[in-house]
Amino acid sequence: MQGPMVDWITSDGLTDYRQAEEWMEIRAGQIALGQAPECIWLVEHPPLYTAGTSARPSDLTDPDRFEVFETRRGGQYTYHGPGQRVAYVLLDVGARGRDVRAFVQQLETWVIAALAQFNVTGHIREGRVGVWVERPDKPAPTGHQHAEDKIAAIGIRLRKWISFHGLSINVEPELEHFSGIVPCGITQHGVTSLVDLGLPVTLADVDIALRHSFEQVFDSPTRIAPQPNSG
Repeated sequence: MQGPMVDWITSDGLTDYRQAEEWMEIRAGQIALGQAPECIWLVEHPPLYTAGTSARPSDLTDPDRFEVFETRRGGQYTYHGPGQRVAYVLLDVGARGRDVRAFVQQLETWVIAALAQFNVTGHIREGRVGVWVERPDKPAPTGHQHAEDKIAAIGIRLRKWISFHGLSINVEPELEHFSGIVPCGITQHGVTSLVDLGLPVTLADVDIALRHSFEQVFDSPTRIAPQPNSG
């Protein structure tokens, strides 16, 4: 049976992080009460670091570089900035099976399916959150068959079975900005982006891929909805 219609929202320009959090909190509450439909919200943030609930202070190697936001999503430190597509996922996990592990696996499958539309093969690795790509052009770290770089991060929170926060895909961010943190606490592997992999891909291209893949993986139709505070 096909799932309910999901609002698909895309914000132009750079979205303030705290304002995004505030909007998500409100919308998640409305979804829980049945007052608003589920939604996917695509944004781009100014350069910043976020600290998840498992963040280790020692992993913030350059604390004065960008503003650091404490957040209650799962995970450790991550970077957001221009050229990175952030997809905030506000879905009713209670109505979608009440299985958090399966839900996270759906998010991973969604990202991998979107990347596949650009002929990029994403991988899930045990003990390493996010989506990874093999880099045969780089030397492999000790104990690993291949060098791998992270191309997407995933970190969610649930309240009353409604998810918020979500995932980010590196399209064309300034990769050097990741050097101020140990991304997700992992030191042996690096980060990459679609453009770094040699693909002339834009945020708009990725948005199309994400929407198409979402409808398939989550078996829910989507409809374009207005940006927050735009009427």
